[in-house]
Amino acid sequence: MIRKNIANYITCLNLLCGCIAIYFLFRGDFMTGVYLVLAAAVFDFADGFVARLLHVKSEIGKQLDSLSDVVSFGVVPGVAMFQLLTLSLKVWHFDLPVYTPFLAFIIPVFSAWRLAKFNIDERQTDHFIGLPTPANALVIISILPLVSRKLESPLFPWNDYLFFFVTNPFVLIAATITLSYLLVSNLQLFAMKFRSFGWSENRMRYIFIIISVVLISLFYFVAIPFVIILYIVLSLTDQIHKNKLKKHEIQSRN
Repeated sequence: MIRKNIANYITCLNLLCGCIAIYFLFRGDFMTGVYLVLAAAVFDFADGFVARLLHVKSEIGKQLDSLSDVVSFGVVPGVAMFQLLTLSLKVWHFDLPVYTPFLAFIIPVFSAWRLAKFNIDERQTDHFIGLPTPANALVIISILPLVSRKLESPLFPWNDYLFFFVTNPFVLIAATITLSYLLVSNLQLFAMKFRSFGWSENRMRYIFIIISVVLISLFYFVAIPFVIILYIVLSLTDQIHKNKLKKHEIQSRN
């Protein structure tokens, strides 16, 4: 019984990290919130890996995973963006409505929509349709160290210009709307699921991992938005390559 539920226990740790992150974000302790979201992302990856390793996939595990993700990668980034927009109104004295920060809560709404689509879409086995919620959450929480001015990369010192850019309310509103759209878009992105470890089947995954590790090692949290852009570009490249192969196969048959 315990072996059957090990993956579910790990999923619950993901949910627990998300719940605690909300508390610290509302307290204004942004960096603790960041670390908790990163821990949630690790548990989110680990539960699926363990489930495949132990051959204990289940319907309850699938549902529990989505419910946990709604909190950790939906509500938490929504709260983070709410806090960022609240701060932006204090930094920038634009004549914006006081309820502008509540726009941030479209993020958990679209995250829940994206996860519901994923649960009933049988096509999303080796790829995702729409930006995955963990990737979306990582983009948003990567802004928090810039605002807190913590963990600066020696190769990319964060100055006042960058601080004011990431706290500009119009930048944050544009990011909120764009990311929410990408969550439910028809954009096809490869999944980080390794059925084997061969180069030819996982070329894009290996390229993505190598470049991502280098970027994050050099630029820390500043690299995360660029890593997500890289993920989208490589996915589009991979899709174009697969379409060409299919077209070639069809032509060769005829």
